[in-house]
Amino acid sequence: MDCSLVRTLVHRYCAGEENWVDSRTIYVGHREPPPGAEAYILQRHPDNRIVSSKYTFWNFIPKNLFEQFRRIANFYFLIIFLVQLIIDTPTSPVTSGLPLFFVITVTAIKQGYEDWLRHKADNAMNQCPVHFIQHGKLVRKQSRRLRVGDIVMVKEDETFPCDLIFLSSSRADGTCHVTTASLDGESSHKTHYAVQDTKGFHTEEDIDGLHATIECEQPQPDLYKFVGRINVYNDRNDPVVRPLGSENLLLRGATLKNTEKIFGVAVYTGMETKMALNYQSKSQKRSAVEKSMNVFLIVYLCILVSKALINTVLKYVWQSEPFRDEPWYNQKTESERQRNLFLRAFTDFLAFMVLFNYIIPVSMYVTVEMQKFLGSYFITWDEEMFDEDSGEGPLVNTSDLNEELGQVEYVFTDKTGTLTENNMEFKECCIEGHVYVPHAVCNGQVLPGASGIDMIDSSPGAGAREREELFFRALCLCHTIQVKDDDDVDGPRKSPDSGKSCVYISSSPDEVALVEGVQRLGFTYLRLKDNYMEIVNRENDVERFELLEILSFDSVRRRMSVIVKSATGEIYLFCKGADSSIFPRVIEGKVDQIRARVERNAVEGLRTLCVAYKRLVPEEYESVCALLQAAKVALQDRERKLAEAYEHIEKDLILLGATAVEDRLQEKAADTIEALQKAGIKVWVLTGDKMETAAATCYACRLFRRSTQLLELTTKRIEEQSLHDVLFELSKTVLRHSGSLTRDSFSGLSADMQDYGLIIDGAALSLIMKPREDGSCGNYRELFLEICRNCSAVLCCRMAPLQKAQIVKLIKLSKEHPITLAIGDGANDVSMILEAHVGIGVIGKEGRQAARNSDYAVPKFKHLKKMLLVHGHLYYIRISELVQYFFYKNVCFIFPQFLYQFFCGFSQQTLYDTAYLTLYNISFTSLPILLYSLMEQHVSIDTLRRDPSLYRDIAKNALLRWRVFVYWTFLGVFDALVFFFGAYFMFENTTVTSNGQIFGNWTFGTLVFTVMVFTVTLKLALDTHYWTWINHFVIWGSLLFYVVFSLLWGGIIWPFLSYQRMYYVFIQLLSSGPAWLVIVLLITVSLLPDVLKKVVCRQLWPSATERVQTKSQCLSVEQSTIFMLSQTSSSLSF
Repeated sequence: MDCSLVRTLVHRYCAGEENWVDSRTIYVGHREPPPGAEAYILQRHPDNRIVSSKYTFWNFIPKNLFEQFRRIANFYFLIIFLVQLIIDTPTSPVTSGLPLFFVITVTAIKQGYEDWLRHKADNAMNQCPVHFIQHGKLVRKQSRRLRVGDIVMVKEDETFPCDLIFLSSSRADGTCHVTTASLDGESSHKTHYAVQDTKGFHTEEDIDGLHATIECEQPQPDLYKFVGRINVYNDRNDPVVRPLGSENLLLRGATLKNTEKIFGVAVYTGMETKMALNYQSKSQKRSAVEKSMNVFLIVYLCILVSKALINTVLKYVWQSEPFRDEPWYNQKTESERQRNLFLRAFTDFLAFMVLFNYIIPVSMYVTVEMQKFLGSYFITWDEEMFDEDSGEGPLVNTSDLNEELGQVEYVFTDKTGTLTENNMEFKECCIEGHVYVPHAVCNGQVLPGASGIDMIDSSPGAGAREREELFFRALCLCHTIQVKDDDDVDGPRKSPDSGKSCVYISSSPDEVALVEGVQRLGFTYLRLKDNYMEIVNRENDVERFELLEILSFDSVRRRMSVIVKSATGEIYLFCKGADSSIFPRVIEGKVDQIRARVERNAVEGLRTLCVAYKRLVPEEYESVCALLQAAKVALQDRERKLAEAYEHIEKDLILLGATAVEDRLQEKAADTIEALQKAGIKVWVLTGDKMETAAATCYACRLFRRSTQLLELTTKRIEEQSLHDVLFELSKTVLRHSGSLTRDSFSGLSADMQDYGLIIDGAALSLIMKPREDGSCGNYRELFLEICRNCSAVLCCRMAPLQKAQIVKLIKLSKEHPITLAIGDGANDVSMILEAHVGIGVIGKEGRQAARNSDYAVPKFKHLKKMLLVHGHLYYIRISELVQYFFYKNVCFIFPQFLYQFFCGFSQQTLYDTAYLTLYNISFTSLPILLYSLMEQHVSIDTLRRDPSLYRDIAKNALLRWRVFVYWTFLGVFDALVFFFGAYFMFENTTVTSNGQIFGNWTFGTLVFTVMVFTVTLKLALDTHYWTWINHFVIWGSLLFYVVFSLLWGGIIWPFLSYQRMYYVFIQLLSSGPAWLVIVLLITVSLLPDVLKKVVCRQLWPSATERVQTKSQCLSVEQSTIFMLSQTSSSLSF
């Protein structure tokens, strides 16, 4: 083994995984570093081929078969098929082999075709031409031949062929614009920056002369994270080291926009690119219905084994009497007499297993998969869930969870961008206690009637003038906004004087709102040019500030800063962020006045930010710069070192003021939450906003009502009392009333019960989740959960992204195991979306990370109402009927076979013909239930939308509980008894045909089978509430197909059959009058108990759904009666 590999593994596992960070060294242009700089180590990297296909021509058959037989149902039927081949079984191997072959073949053809399309797409991608630099000249070759270290040129509107470090651009400022729609769905232009020391290389000769090495992390799938550094070697000097981040990385699949050309060096190629690493699917989620289905299968497998055991034992008990084991007409050979008794018993047991194996339906899996796949299109085709403004419709990323939408008990929702529009409007700012309210400016549009500046408080004195202008400058400079250019590539720009009409682009709508708002107050941000930020002050003078450092925003710090140098040489650090992250770092300023204003704005539901600054002397800036540079170029623990550096720099600030921005509530968000609560679903809001702001939003969207008694579990209260005391006090409060506000008894609108709402913040949650000194944390968690169960709504504020996922996991794993749904629109919501049973992304303004990682995506929060209350309800009703019906019809199918063994000496004689055994689940009964599971509407869509309480009827997997499962099973047993003994008593009277012949055993089996096919199909027809011409065609067409097939199968002598035991059997059966009478009578008797049960239950114990069905039927009858009377009266008038 290679010694370097051993050394790497030892270092990795002995030093500790958390401290081990692998890296790679890339030689730009494949040029070796200068002598004495560093050792030249040739590294092997994959080529640039993309392989998204699963199979090759040689491994398709073995690999596909292996994958298909990993499914337990396919493997089970394979074993049954092999048993039929090995031993003498009562049924032909065709009966098991043909359905299995059909399923395997259809699946293999589908997967093979899909893989062929992937091969085709891969070849097109791998053979597209790419321009790269070789010996100072531009050379063209196929994309698949690219190697790590090649310098590539990409032109406008071309996609990047691999992951590139951005070296230079045709733009003078060394920037380029890209779109990443094919990666994360975001169509907005993003700005990337070339390496500072290489952005001046604009020609092929210049770029070929670059002498540099890049050190970076090994490939990671995170699209938004990159850690590396570049060493640029100048003539006989030490290398210049520059940090590399995600802003310097151009990803494969992204497209170059508004830039003539760029040069970049390949760092990740082929299957190591971030796009390729993101091909892998997310962890598999399983629905409650699927889990129930697997449990039912195990029960039926136990029934199958029990049947086989009982028949095997009874066979040997029956044969123990003289002459029964060896009748005169079927004497055994000598070898058969010498066989071991246990071996014979085991063989008989396997034979009975084969005989009864049809109770486990192989076609159910195929039908369920087709139902889920085809059913998912009803969501994407729903025009009511299409948003005209954004041009977006709903997306289905997985169809495995359709029915889970009908079982949701908890909804966890983000606030900003989900409940609200994420469309910020600057409302006011407070400077030194003085309040400024510009007229509304939103997304660059001045609202009608806006003019000038409206000062609520008196203007500050001359002494505070400097602080006021410093505040405005801070808002103009402390951001990451880009100014949108003209569409002309590298063409002339607008003059700086036209800055008032600039269009600002940012990943954060808050930043745009603040810069637009301060523009109305006299200060306009123009642009960032050559690392200088230009602003226009109130006197229309252009001020230039050199941008020295950006301390980026992150959700943990909840603030961002910039370090700039003014034209006079003064160095400032401007910092803006949440009040909770700014106030503790302030040493000067009118904190009390500003805090009071912030709290007042928060109560009104406005989003608040505080602004502070400090001056840096040159010596202090040098130390700050050295600290940041050391953290930026670190390859190991870069994020932690940067966080420590930011913490050290952002302290001893002077408070300037605060801003207030309004984020309007989304259309119909309040109606949606009210409908979900009526449906018995508990709604929790998880947000990073401060408590007062979030609470105001919760009141606006009717999560909290005026009658709601709010309970607080916040850091402030825990500081006054211990966590133990606060939890017990809240527990006593919510449990004081005898009525428990659980899902079953609480509608969300109860007037005679006290309505509680809980507010908890992130710090309090950390204390609850933190293990106690004795090592346990369960007591606090259980107490917290008990409080939450008895609250109609919960608001979690000041939540970090990881805490959102912790909350979802805590509820998901509680003792009730409720079904959870998480909905959000931003990258900070991805963790909770992945944690919940069902994750829904809102296609919003914070990018598409949430939509990409979710199971479903919707344009607006209001669409959640129809998604759950209509689509989810119908999906669950349909698939639960499908599962129960499949088990029911297979009990009807196999139980007569079990009874028949008592009348044939347990000889394993089949009751049905081989063709019937094979086609029962494939052809005769499969299509009607598939169509039912796609189209059934037991209640109209308008009724489901209008009456959310109907959702409660299907809660807690109501239609797949044990009671319902046992009812369907016993109904199948009852029907099977009717089929078998009804036909038996008819044959007991020695029914004869018109020519005097007596019916035989195949006629008996055909009679039972005919009654069974008609009964199970008519049972489904009785359960159907929504009839269309397709239903009629499929249901009556299936029965007609059975009759036609039976006539042809028994009415023609087929040359490929060695013997034809069904010849003329079906025709002979239909020629008998008593047989017709028995068929009609047995079908009626079989269906009667189920009809009576439904009538009695509807009259005595109707559910809410049945009451609505009865009401709608009465209305339709009344309307038809009125119509007939009106027609009669009009005809009489003539």
